Amino acid sequence: MKLFNTLSKSIEDFKPINENSVALYTCGPTVYNYAHIGNLRTYIFEDLLRRSLEYAGFSVNHVMNMTDVDDKTIKASDGKQKEFKDLTKKFENAFLADLDALNIKHPTEITRATEYIDQIVEFISDLLDRGYAYEGDDGSIYFSIDKFKDYGKLSGLDKEGIQTGARVSQDEYTKDNPADFALWKAWDEADGEIFWQTKLGKGRPGWHIECSAMSQDKLGSTIDIHAGAVDLVFPHHENEIAQSEARTGEKFVNFWVHGEHLLVDGKKMSKSLGNIYLLADIEKKGFSPLDFRYLCLTAKYRDKLNFTWESLKAAQISRERLLNFIWHTENENMDSPPEHIDLRKGNYHQQFIDKLNNDLNIPESLAVMWEMVRDNSLSPWQRHFILQEMDKVFGLGLFERKQEKIPTEIQKLVDEREKARENKNFARADEMREQIEKMGYVVEDMETGTKIYKK
Repeated sequence: MKLFNTLSKSIEDFKPINENSVALYTCGPTVYNYAHIGNLRTYIFEDLLRRSLEYAGFSVNHVMNMTDVDDKTIKASDGKQKEFKDLTKKFENAFLADLDALNIKHPTEITRATEYIDQIVEFISDLLDRGYAYEGDDGSIYFSIDKFKDYGKLSGLDKEGIQTGARVSQDEYTKDNPADFALWKAWDEADGEIFWQTKLGKGRPGWHIECSAMSQDKLGSTIDIHAGAVDLVFPHHENEIAQSEARTGEKFVNFWVHGEHLLVDGKKMSKSLGNIYLLADIEKKGFSPLDFRYLCLTAKYRDKLNFTWESLKAAQISRERLLNFIWHTENENMDSPPEHIDLRKGNYHQQFIDKLNNDLNIPESLAVMWEMVRDNSLSPWQRHFILQEMDKVFGLGLFERKQEKIPTEIQKLVDEREKARENKNFARADEMREQIEKMGYVVEDMETGTKIYKK
């Protein structure tokens, strides 16, 4: 398998530290609000990476954090302890529900910053002892980027442009003001009831130190892959490298893998443009979350993906065609499925694997899948089982649909539509179909009758 390594700016052969297992760390959400579809594209990319590694035969130990204490969670809870706990729990649960809806595998282990205060304090204490950290005049403790000679190696930042001694206390900042960053933030009035009394003083950790403490505790000093969105390269991941390697003297991460942004109608998502969508917004328009997952398969993870309602509709149609193919094979094919399928026939399975192993080229592997599905030289069952193998990586849940009882109101609409068709009132039948689809069900007219199923 080959992956693009942000650290080397090149595609490299991936070889894990341990032959058959991969240590994977991914940055989870800051649980102060709902995840939007741009965030969710990143988690889908990380899920595809994990599934590809597992399909290649690796055991993946996937650790993901929940950032449950930082500037945003404190501000959103107005610094009140009860509100803080309720808010972070609410949005963590909402995020996990989104993962389930998108068929994203849960991490092997989830860590939370508030449960790691003791480890974080010891981490910072080690950096103080080694001379990489110092106490500022505000009582906070900062990392001195001037002391770490390799600072900027991930992002390509030119250290000569850094003002020595400049400090930044906020958790997030831009490339325009790289500076010594806060490891431990001394309490101030804005923090309210959110603080810990430790040997470092009254305060709480900065955002960057949290991930380093959690990843090193769970995965060791050096990990195989650290993945996340491209906007985390600087400052977050750059700072993780600095503090982690300053503490251990060892390489922190062998492969940094980053996913690109999601655009909406060709523009960045922003509140001012009103183009920030949640998964719930997609569902309200009659789409399945898995339609969005399919859309994410159509662009390479290192390329921007443009979201439009038209492109989502096209993804929905494509996914439903796959479901229909499976349904036809399982319900209309007169032959029983064979006991053994030779995946080598047509060479599609090997092509699929080759595309995956070439820097996770999901769009080209998807193209191979469609070529296979349309190849009538293969039997329906042959294509059925090859598709089943491919969906172990795509994660579209094509073979996981459960037989569900159709709700009474939906069945009533289906019956009314059937009467309209019998009376050749096709305009009315089309209206009924649209109404049924808006309620989350798909209707298909077949020779053997009308098929209806939940999206």
